[in-house]
Amino acid sequence: MKKILFIDRDGTLIEEPADEQIDAFEKLKFMRGVFRNLSFIRSKLDFEFVLVSNQDGLGTSSFPEDTFWPVHNFILQTLEGEGITFDDILIDRHFPEDNAPTRKPNTGLVEKYIHSPEYDIAGSYVIGDRDTDRQFAENIGCNALILGKDGMTWDKISELLFAGERTAEVKRTTKETDIHVCINLDGTGKCDISTGLGFFDHMLEQIGKHGMMDLMVHTKGDLHVDEHHTIEDTALALGECLLKALGDKRGIERYGYSLPMDDCLCQVALDFGGRPWLVWDAEFHREKVGEMPTEMFLHFFKSLSDSARMNLNIKAEGENEHHKIEGIFKALARSLKMAVKRDIYHYELPSTKGLL
Repeated sequence: MKKILFIDRDGTLIEEPADEQIDAFEKLKFMRGVFRNLSFIRSKLDFEFVLVSNQDGLGTSSFPEDTFWPVHNFILQTLEGEGITFDDILIDRHFPEDNAPTRKPNTGLVEKYIHSPEYDIAGSYVIGDRDTDRQFAENIGCNALILGKDGMTWDKISELLFAGERTAEVKRTTKETDIHVCINLDGTGKCDISTGLGFFDHMLEQIGKHGMMDLMVHTKGDLHVDEHHTIEDTALALGECLLKALGDKRGIERYGYSLPMDDCLCQVALDFGGRPWLVWDAEFHREKVGEMPTEMFLHFFKSLSDSARMNLNIKAEGENEHHKIEGIFKALARSLKMAVKRDIYHYELPSTKGLL
């Protein structure tokens, strides 16, 4: 079955001016990344391209057609020069107050696709820049990719369409802990962390925030016994979730690298090469930081390394124990961000072995 990209025009292919009307060439400016990415999508994937645009009052005295078509045709011709053509072009001329069934987010213009057995609507997408485009997608019954929302860019759109989302979920239940972890490697740093250990929550939040990953960790552990099982099992579940989200690892940078924090220098080098190993060069002289025993720091990273099947080399120097461990977690986050970065234009395994 065929899939469709329903693509908006103003604010999506071209920048939208303050008066929301592209009626002169001097107002025309293409969106950043639109040529490279739409050309890539057109050449590499099997989506049909359908342009769907509201042009308020087109043909009226406020927006005469002779000011619209020359610019519009130039847009199409310029895109065509980069291999970007449309299988269908649908334009609605109504004003919002007309409540026309053909005006987005209503679906009148695209009914022929929605009800055709030839098309996989659930596997199709609306690409736009407004909440009305998201509502349009919901009304159609397909997915939405909204520029400017949650860090969405044309680069990100082509990456997601070509290589898919990198999300994973792990639930781990034992007699000692009940853990639920969700991760989106291509998120914006949103975190929802709850382990029952305030300082541990703060450290895990560093991974999401500074790694630009959406991270949810909910842990209920036997804290009435001690903190060991909660910390260890969370590390195991988080590592497993990272491994699942990475998938086949095609196109990733694979390696990551360090940062200072006040009096401390913290270095975390990692490799998602598939061989777990931990080198730990950090000493702590307090029994606890917050509610977290310092003896569990090494144990956390060992469990994480084993479960994620990554090589971790960690070194920290400094006097302040809080700064030292927070610096390690932040350095880990930055290393993860670097290592999981994906390049769809070099979509190969970063290994001479052909396997990671």
